[in-house]
Amino acid sequence: MTADARASLPELGADASREYRLGIMGGTFDPIHYGHMVTAEQAREALDLDLVLFMPAGSPAFKQGQRVTDAEDRYAMTLLATAANAAFDASRFEIDRVGVTYTVDTLVELRAHYPENVRLFFITGADAILDLLTWRDAGRMAELATFIAATRPGYNIEQARRRIEASGLPFDVRYIEIPALAISSTNIRARVAAGKSVRYLTNESVIGYIRKHGLYNESVVERTDVL
Repeated sequence: MTADARASLPELGADASREYRLGIMGGTFDPIHYGHMVTAEQAREALDLDLVLFMPAGSPAFKQGQRVTDAEDRYAMTLLATAANAAFDASRFEIDRVGVTYTVDTLVELRAHYPENVRLFFITGADAILDLLTWRDAGRMAELATFIAATRPGYNIEQARRRIEASGLPFDVRYIEIPALAISSTNIRARVAAGKSVRYLTNESVIGYIRKHGLYNESVVERTDVL
């Protein structure tokens, strides 16, 4: 891990007498929206997290070959969106790392960086949890973090639960229901491209950034992003 990467991480774990719980909110954040924010806040409350660290992916593994907004713009929007919540922080950790962004690499480096009294919680969507076993080095990920799967009302998580249990891998997955997950980055990009309002879908500061920098005016929608 480079010095620059370490500099983008919050200091935690200095008090060895207690456990610290660090939530990691990974994603493309293209753009970040209220679904992400509500998910992070409810995960923080449900699992008693000390901090939720938002990490925009540098070169997302599942979007290779697809058009993705420049990482600096996605990081800037994430920084703006999280600024008002003292329990949220935005990190350049993944966008400053060279190469394709894999969750296992992030978790390995975070585990090496923080003392053992800092416990890692990786927050993702229930749709992604269905594919968790296909992620690079899934067994290693299971050893490094507790996973928080954000589900929509009415979403059937039993398929994901059965698949993970049948794998024999030591995954610890906690499921929480998030009503705001109907909002998606894909829909926001499409609405901006069509000249439609995205007010109340994401922060006003993010909307202002999108307008100022002319983002998504020629968006191509290829995939529905829940997170």
